[in-house]
Amino acid sequence: MERYGSTMEAEIKKYEQAIQNHPIFSGVSAAEFGALMEQCRLKNYKQSQNVWYAGSPRNGLLLMLEGVTEVYVAINGQSSSHEVLEVLEAGDVVGFSSLADFLGEPAPFDHPYTVEVQAVEESVCLHIPYSVMEARWHQEEVRDYMLRQVSVRLRDIYASLAEQVHLAHQWGESDPFIQRVQDVMNTPVVTVSENTPVREVAAKMVDHHASSVVVEDTDQNIVGIITEKDLVQRVLSSGTGSDVTASAVMTSHPYLIQTQSYYYEAMSRFLLNGVKHLPVVTPENENRVVGMVTLSDLLRKRNRGRFEILQQIETTTGDTLPEMKHAIYDVLAHLISDRIPTLHLLEIITKLYDRLVRRCVEMAETEVVTKHGPPPVRYAFFLMGSGGRAEQFMLTDQDHFLVFEDPESDEDREKAESYFRALGHEIVYWLERAGYKRCDGNMMASEGAWRGSTSQWGDRLRTWGLRATNQNILLGHNFLAFRFLYGDQSVRDTFVETVHTQLESSTIFLYRAAEQEKNAPIPMLDHPVRAIFRLKKEGIDIKKHALFPFHHSLQILAAKHGIFGGTPLEKIDSLQEISVIDEAFADDLRFAYEVALKIRVEQSWSRYERGEGSTSEIKFSQIKSRDKEELMQAMKIFRTLQSQAVSAFGLRT
Repeated sequence: MERYGSTMEAEIKKYEQAIQNHPIFSGVSAAEFGALMEQCRLKNYKQSQNVWYAGSPRNGLLLMLEGVTEVYVAINGQSSSHEVLEVLEAGDVVGFSSLADFLGEPAPFDHPYTVEVQAVEESVCLHIPYSVMEARWHQEEVRDYMLRQVSVRLRDIYASLAEQVHLAHQWGESDPFIQRVQDVMNTPVVTVSENTPVREVAAKMVDHHASSVVVEDTDQNIVGIITEKDLVQRVLSSGTGSDVTASAVMTSHPYLIQTQSYYYEAMSRFLLNGVKHLPVVTPENENRVVGMVTLSDLLRKRNRGRFEILQQIETTTGDTLPEMKHAIYDVLAHLISDRIPTLHLLEIITKLYDRLVRRCVEMAETEVVTKHGPPPVRYAFFLMGSGGRAEQFMLTDQDHFLVFEDPESDEDREKAESYFRALGHEIVYWLERAGYKRCDGNMMASEGAWRGSTSQWGDRLRTWGLRATNQNILLGHNFLAFRFLYGDQSVRDTFVETVHTQLESSTIFLYRAAEQEKNAPIPMLDHPVRAIFRLKKEGIDIKKHALFPFHHSLQILAAKHGIFGGTPLEKIDSLQEISVIDEAFADDLRFAYEVALKIRVEQSWSRYERGEGSTSEIKFSQIKSRDKEELMQAMKIFRTLQSQAVSAFGLRT
């Protein structure tokens, strides 16, 4: 829908300030502004409506005033299958590629425009014809703005092109670096009914050279899956008769995956759930199987050799333990290379590290049991710090502690303390063998301050609460990122209740923690990127100025409402469930968290590949313009959370 000239005067008023403040119109007089607006057109676009089509002529620029648009390339001419090149928001300009027309450069081919622009949500744009650009072109500020914008776009395009060439060389032009499940699945699917005798199931698997079959009901909906492993464990090993039916040996409610899911999603589902077969369904009907994808299919497709090693984490020995770090790093490198969303990447990597740490604790336990017998009481093992937050993507230092049940007598207490002292030292030893360096601050289960019975932990927390020094608050923040990983669930529950009780009665601790946040507000990067450069602000410590204040504020707010342990995303979910934060702000926090983590992961991995030392300092010159803009937005969201956490304790920011 379009409005022209005087008929759009009211709408122009709505966006007048945003238009006048834009570099293209900045500094014009009221009379000149009115004359220029007479030549412009205000355009509204509904969600999913095309703003520009490929090949269509361009006769000016579009200034985004409201909403979000995508610049994309349609794959095989299908707009439903496309690759997004750029996402544009309010204040951005669409159509820089048409400047050559404005400057009078002849096009070397008939259809110079190969990209399309579509509204992601309801959007409002101002069409700026070439006549307006010609009237403003004599202004040095306008030419400078256009030059800078084109330079940034050109730089990003070259960077993207170089990356695509690298990936094409790595994987082969016929093997896109991100594939859909429908491209690698096997068809047709071998199926049986619920009443099929198991001997017929086995015969059908042999006839079709299949390692699994799908079990369907009378309406051809999937109800289960039978694999070779199922036949061995549930029929041969158990001595079950071969006349039982498929329903008796199948795995009900198997994990499924959709045809449009990506390769990495299938791979992560295999790794996270410990399965080797995934029935494939369509988005339209998740009950009807259209294909089957197996772990071996994906391993053959990409030849990512160490994936096979990862399947052996639970059985690794002291000799092979050091290999696990390099195997996980290989997976991490591919996930980063494939541009996997950061939160999903961390979910995959965290599951692998959790398996590795559990294996280390198991080996430590085995050593102690051999020397001292079984544990005298039940216990639980917890991670802290980045491991506890489930955001550790590279092996750092160890952060963990032990909690055990209260022994019944003083003699039993001495035995328990001696036993878990030995276990703590063994855990540190095996984790060090796996690649985790010892914690510089000695926050490990080998240290007396980081292991103890539930009552000892209660006393320790009470001391922290009564002596809310800066050091204790720092320890408390690291501690409050705890996450249960191994041991007895009942000990875990008792421990969490102890934490709840002690912090509820020691309100001064959380108050002092909130006071610290009040006195160290998150810096605001309000200015455009160019302004940041003019102010000589070259970078930011993303841990110190973004992630740590986010974690601290989230932990304080969560603890205020009785929420302890778990990952930041779980804390956000819990706060939303009890209406401490609303759905919109919860989504903002997830977005901001992923933005900060994405930059942190990519920058740290690049330094690792270059052989440089680890640092959380982010240089603005080394990240893309879009990332800078998103980081500025993320820090505003973090600061809002910080203010809410501080206000929850009656403090004013």
